[in-house]
Amino acid sequence: MTLGLISNLVSKSPAYSLEDFDRQVRERIHGGRVSSGVEVNEETAVKFITVYSCVRVLAETIASLPLHINKNRPGGGADRAYDHPVYDLLYNLPNDEMTTVTWRQQQIGNQALSGNCYSIITHNNRGQPADLYPIPWTDCRPFRDQSDGKIKYQIADRGKHETYPASKIFHVAGISSDGITGFSPISMGAESIGAGLAATEFAGRFYAQGMNIGSILEYPEAMSDMAYSRMKEDMEARGSGLANSWRPLILEEGAKFSRIPMPLSDAQFIENRKFTRDEICGLFRVPPHMIANLERSTNNNIEQQSIEFVQYSLMPYLVAWEKAINWKLFTPAERQAGYHAKFNVSALMRGDYKSRQEGLATMRQNGVINANKWLEMEDMNPIDGIEGDAYLVNGTMIPTATAAGKTNDGGG
Repeated sequence: MTLGLISNLVSKSPAYSLEDFDRQVRERIHGGRVSSGVEVNEETAVKFITVYSCVRVLAETIASLPLHINKNRPGGGADRAYDHPVYDLLYNLPNDEMTTVTWRQQQIGNQALSGNCYSIITHNNRGQPADLYPIPWTDCRPFRDQSDGKIKYQIADRGKHETYPASKIFHVAGISSDGITGFSPISMGAESIGAGLAATEFAGRFYAQGMNIGSILEYPEAMSDMAYSRMKEDMEARGSGLANSWRPLILEEGAKFSRIPMPLSDAQFIENRKFTRDEICGLFRVPPHMIANLERSTNNNIEQQSIEFVQYSLMPYLVAWEKAINWKLFTPAERQAGYHAKFNVSALMRGDYKSRQEGLATMRQNGVINANKWLEMEDMNPIDGIEGDAYLVNGTMIPTATAAGKTNDGGG
């Protein structure tokens, strides 16, 4: 079985034509109808508030994180590689039309919805990346070229189709069956999303199409034409539309008024909508409290939930991005020299102010950080001179160099 799977992945498939590309793109955009009767695809799903909220949380959070290029030191540790051209691309401007925040929001948004994000890499004369321009996921399709067995990318651009080698495309894929094209979370969760879309549409139509009196009028006998006409006019004037909901009616000829419970207040209807919301949060691995659902959050656990969001929701994205950057934006020689990308998530991992300061104080007292490093972590200016650069140890709070000197001299 294993050999068969590997053979399927690396074998040369039949010729891939432009017609195949167009057909597959149409299929991915148009999606299909699910059991609830609504059409679910990436375009319709993102209009559902829970889906949009989850995608927004992921995209905006990752786009706001500092993304640095570092170079490893020979003896351990790393320094910022400010002079490397990729640093400015990822930290400031990936191209001349958008900032890194806008670019990353587009890329993460595409990846969260479709399972893939793509950008065209333009290189300078030295072979270094000089520009990263995003491509909508609907306009790009990776495939294995029959002629050489290599992965290439077919891109639709203003009615034309161009083929790019893998080295020219920055591609981050989610979980997949072939390691090339990520599964679409929307397709995987289409039934749950469809249920949410159907419930939202039902609620909207319920209010828009009116007759929200929530009752039945029963007559013991057939109504006279005059009574029926008056009742019909009164119903249309008083009972149709949201603004006229629950206005009183004048009954004639022995009519009996019977209340009908509103379906939107039905406990099962409400519970189903909550269940759908939680299912979609699970699909995107976004804690419910981050999309304003605080039913199960307290002051005691919300901090821990936020930390788990970084560990279990963001980290898979961040690691995948770091590996893709190292692969596509650095040469083998640069990777060998120790250049690598790194997101800084320390700000998201911070606890409350008191706990953070106690932790930093412990590091300061044990010679792990100096005063200037502490100030840097708190976005404050450094102290000039030895007072800011000196490292201290617990006890007498003397510089580590002095403590080492005393030890060597046999001092206590």
